[in-house]
Amino acid sequence: MFRKRFPFTLLALSFFCCYWLIPGVIIAQNIVISGKVIDAETGDAVPFANVTFKSNGKGTNTDFEGTYRLEGTVQPDSLLVSYVGYVSKTKPIGTAPQQEINFQLNPDIISLQEVIFYAGENPAFELLRRVDQRRKQHDRSQLSAYEYESYTKVEIDVDHLPDKEKQGKLVRKITDKLDSLQQISGEDGKPIIPVFLSETISRTYYKTNPELHRENILKTKVSGVGLEADNWLSQVTGSTFQQYNFYQNWLNIVGKDFISPIASTGKVYYEYELSDSLLIGEDFCYRLDFFPKSEQDLAFRGTVWITKNEYALKQADVQISQKANLNYIEQIRIQQTMVKDSSGAWLPEKTRVLIDSEEFGNTPGLLAKFYSSNQDFVVNNLQESRFYETDVSMLENAYESDDSYWLQNRHEQLTDTELQLYDMIDTLNQIPVIKTYSTILDTFINGYKPVGNIDIGPYLYAYANNTIEGHRMRLGFRTNSGFSKKWTLRGYGAYGTQDQEWKYGAGVDFILSRTPWATVSVDHSHDLSQIGIYAEELQAENYIFYASSFFGDLDRAYMYDRTSVKLYRQLPFGLSSTVAFRHEWFDPLFDFAYLKDPSDALSIQDGRFTTSEIRLEARFARDEQFLQQGNRRLSLGTTRWPIFKARYIIGLEDVLGSDFNYQKMEGSISQRLKMGLLGTSTYEIEGGYTFDALPYPLLNIHLGNESSFYSTAGYSTMNRNEFISDHYVALHYKHSFQGFILNRIPVMKKLKWRLLATSNVLYGGIREENRKILAETDLNGNTIPTFTSLGNKPFVEVGYGIENIFRVVRVDAFHRLTYRDNPEASKFKVMVSFQFIF
Repeated sequence: MFRKRFPFTLLALSFFCCYWLIPGVIIAQNIVISGKVIDAETGDAVPFANVTFKSNGKGTNTDFEGTYRLEGTVQPDSLLVSYVGYVSKTKPIGTAPQQEINFQLNPDIISLQEVIFYAGENPAFELLRRVDQRRKQHDRSQLSAYEYESYTKVEIDVDHLPDKEKQGKLVRKITDKLDSLQQISGEDGKPIIPVFLSETISRTYYKTNPELHRENILKTKVSGVGLEADNWLSQVTGSTFQQYNFYQNWLNIVGKDFISPIASTGKVYYEYELSDSLLIGEDFCYRLDFFPKSEQDLAFRGTVWITKNEYALKQADVQISQKANLNYIEQIRIQQTMVKDSSGAWLPEKTRVLIDSEEFGNTPGLLAKFYSSNQDFVVNNLQESRFYETDVSMLENAYESDDSYWLQNRHEQLTDTELQLYDMIDTLNQIPVIKTYSTILDTFINGYKPVGNIDIGPYLYAYANNTIEGHRMRLGFRTNSGFSKKWTLRGYGAYGTQDQEWKYGAGVDFILSRTPWATVSVDHSHDLSQIGIYAEELQAENYIFYASSFFGDLDRAYMYDRTSVKLYRQLPFGLSSTVAFRHEWFDPLFDFAYLKDPSDALSIQDGRFTTSEIRLEARFARDEQFLQQGNRRLSLGTTRWPIFKARYIIGLEDVLGSDFNYQKMEGSISQRLKMGLLGTSTYEIEGGYTFDALPYPLLNIHLGNESSFYSTAGYSTMNRNEFISDHYVALHYKHSFQGFILNRIPVMKKLKWRLLATSNVLYGGIREENRKILAETDLNGNTIPTFTSLGNKPFVEVGYGIENIFRVVRVDAFHRLTYRDNPEASKFKVMVSFQFIF
């Protein structure tokens, strides 16, 4: 009997000894492993990463939050995490049946290798064709309307602190305050300093024909170093400014147009590799890797996942090549997951954007992280057209919320590290040196220094030197929203040491309504100017050129007293209107006189005159976006449609002593055109007509630029007051090749220079009645300087140049093609300017 049982007993004994006495040998058992994979440098989640058992290759992928869950029956082994663009990492597995294993991956600065196909067609091309065939079915822009609730989170940090800076007084003061600074980026990451954090809950609405949208910000929570709660940044933290639709051929990022990897013309820009297939959620997907054919092009590298059954974009992970012709940016990465709606369209469920700016020398870089989560989608539910009049609106109590609200309404709860950020930013704001640096930066950007409820400035106009005033000193102010949410008071005083005369100005703005925007303004000023310098337009659009007009030899200068009352109102669908009354007294400081009656040579007037006029203005900018900061509003321009402007001016004789009856019309059309691979173009067509006979200071004096600095405000090879017209039409055209040509030249592409082309064409003239009104001599017998006008041919100048030299310098060369024989005509001119562009 013992002999019969011996084999079984021996087997049991052997099993007992192996299990208890021999370490490293263990029976197979069920095991569940979960955890999170994050970027070691940024602390952000790494979605779509591969997590596998190293022994048998069984694995899964991390979700959009970087989390994973993997279960199986394994022997003691290790876990491998890998993903394109990161260094793979392995960690051992313990013996517990349930374990949490987290990973931090370090970025690997590599690029996808070239893919060579020796025969047949690249199989990725067939996949791309099928995606393109179903583009209209899956693209959300084909819906009549859609809406959703969005939770958006924005974080901005200072990173890449150089070793020298870490030892500096400023950083030491910060690190002394922030004991947990190292915890922000984790055990393997680099320390970063938080400077901004916001959360926003909003409801966003889109209408596709015509393309309109509206975002209602329900609640927002903003914390930033040196920022007020109602800063304009509050309005760009919603979902409106985090929209990326890969079904569109071009994606606009930091003001540049990047070609989508699934664009209909993608094969012109990209190399593709169909690398894998896997199950993502309930959809079996193809994995498509891609990289730009030219690393300098504005294109992506990365991966997209396309569903097998519908050939729809399921998720995307793209980043911009570090060698792309882009300034100040070290990395841009966009990750997005899509969800299918009942209509068949795929809508963005979650989006994460990372923008890492590069550091300059010993200056640190900035790391901006955007996260948005969308839910509660509703499609094809059109609102009334008037509903879309406002792009971004904020509820009156949008800033009023407590912690319980955010706990209940966040789509994703904050991590422990993110919860610390609010306290850290509050701590930074209490450091005196931080307050000083914040004030200096704000003054540099806005031109004003805030002092309580008053801003002092603008400092750009603080000093000038010219032939009439000598040294000109000016000091101004304006009230801010701390003074009043409705009223803005402003004023300035200026003094010239040579003419020893005070100049001054004062004004008041009252906000009638914020939605839609409506204001009334009253201004009065007594100051010096030159004919052809239109202060109202230049201060708004070319303030640097306007400031420079007070330097040097002032040509045909005059003193003026000007009073104006203006009513502005935003109308539906991009329309806006302005009604203004302006009264002005003109006192020339140069030899000038005119004839009250052109038929009577003795009706000479001394050159002074008074005008009273009504101005009616209309502006149409269909998809223009605005930001509001306090009591001011800033236009971000349009994205697709041209901007139309029209102005009708009526001069009223004998009203407050005015001397003339007249009528004028002015108008313009301008637009930015996306030319794909060829770059971007901007054009403006403008024109005007004066119906009545007037002294030439009241006609159209075309602005020449006699300086060596390029400005869009004037004609580069035209002298000041060289041409005057009572009717004219002009075309201004600029094209930036965005590296299209120079990127193809091996040596030049490393410099990241960009070619430019410019042309200005002006056609106009003077009617005889406006020539006859000019007197030949003034009352003292001095000869009156005349003026010239355009003849039968237009004034034409063309230019070419290079921008992005040392990233900030632009050099243009201009040729004057007509009127080259005019006295002192500039036939060829080289101009320099400085600009900060991405």
